[in-house]
Amino acid sequence: MVAAQALRESVKGGHLPESPHGKLEELFEGVWFVRGGIKMPMRMPMKIGRAMTVVRGEDGLTIFNSIRLTEEGFAELESLGEVKHVVRLAGFHGRDDGFYRDRYGARIYAVEGQRYIRGMDPEKARLDPYMEPDEWLTEESALPIADARLKVFSTANPPEAVCLMERHGGILVAGDSLQHTPEPDEFYNWPAKIMMKRFGFLKPYNVGPGWLQFAHPTFSDVRSILDLEFEHVLPAHGAAVVGDAKKRYRPAIDGELKGCHT
Repeated sequence: MVAAQALRESVKGGHLPESPHGKLEELFEGVWFVRGGIKMPMRMPMKIGRAMTVVRGEDGLTIFNSIRLTEEGFAELESLGEVKHVVRLAGFHGRDDGFYRDRYGARIYAVEGQRYIRGMDPEKARLDPYMEPDEWLTEESALPIADARLKVFSTANPPEAVCLMERHGGILVAGDSLQHTPEPDEFYNWPAKIMMKRFGFLKPYNVGPGWLQFAHPTFSDVRSILDLEFEHVLPAHGAAVVGDAKKRYRPAIDGELKGCHT
């Protein structure tokens, strides 16, 4: 009863409640990765894993794939620097972006054409969004990280992007497009373990099957990932892939890509 009341009050205030999560892990100098969970906006009570990337830049911290942390998690985050920027890569993500703007005064960036809507139905993008970013991004946009640039999947609906940081052989921060979940982590409940395996989510070095089915990018748009030079992938779902990432993802990117169109 108390948890339900807290959820109603949080949503009424404009923000969803905090999510369970692990520790922030520094994978590279100034680059942290934290895995957490989320309840899917579906009738079946499915809870799955998700992940957030934090990068320290010259003027503070930039967050990709934002997760509302616990107070303990925020204390850990704040010890790394000042939160200044939040970049939305995934068209189906972004539910916690506004929380970071309200808590830290962070500047919010989203890919041009994305909308902040509840749920997972792209058709609802025609309705009024519940918030707007401070800045719309294209592939030509300057990012708050000096060595970073976007590759935008413009044929996806809603649009999606990956962010390439040109360091350590190339670090690719992904939204829903590239995933790596060879097995469910502690943030999955039993309905999600069953259903996500059935839907093809629980695989290593995977192109997001839900993203392909719902957003319908073209084959050529997805396969253009291989035009980028990268050694590592930090996805919004699953574990970080450190080393040989392009080689590991190539079979899936060159594969069937069910849900794509020509």
